[in-house]
Amino acid sequence: MKIMVMSDLESNYIWDHYQPGMFKGIDLILSAGDLNARYLTFVESMSNMPLLYIHGNHDGRYSEIPPEGCQCIEDQIYMHDGVRILGLGGSMRYSHGKHQYSEKEMQRRIRRLKLKLMRTGGFDILLTHSPVAGFHDSDDPCHQGFEAFGELLEKYQPKYFIHGHVHMNYGLRTPRLSLRQNTVVINAFRTYTFDYDDPAVLEEARKITE
Repeated sequence: MKIMVMSDLESNYIWDHYQPGMFKGIDLILSAGDLNARYLTFVESMSNMPLLYIHGNHDGRYSEIPPEGCQCIEDQIYMHDGVRILGLGGSMRYSHGKHQYSEKEMQRRIRRLKLKLMRTGGFDILLTHSPVAGFHDSDDPCHQGFEAFGELLEKYQPKYFIHGHVHMNYGLRTPRLSLRQNTVVINAFRTYTFDYDDPAVLEEARKITE
């Protein structure tokens, strides 16, 4: 299964220079937040593939102009061709904006998923906007990660953890791929495509982390 992930910055290559066949081979698209709703609608329409999304901290406008044809998987475990995808959007609370949570609020969201997690036996992909606390996050309140995500990864050991929020053009050390125990961590900034079943993704993440 070939998956395209994206977050935080729209790709001019896709939006302004679209060519037929650009999405050939893509089976699933995951948005990790903070993208223009019209951009998501465009990508879903042109690819004609399922596009799943969660909210970033700047996605309050989705309530007025929602991404058409796309599916929000906030606080859900979505099954796609046997792959279980858990969606938990939002950032650490730093103002009064939408889709911001304290650490305790995020923990409560996760506790409410207990029965769903029991029914599915866990998940294969964790899709979030924010990173894990202490793992490629930042010291400023806005870009701090959640400790609750680390606890989820520790308990369920998913194959992939996909997040956005920490832009790779910030000048920080924010690699595209890294490894946390046996989970491949992918920063979805702008766009990245990978094969879910390709062991080379794990090996590349391991090399970068080492």
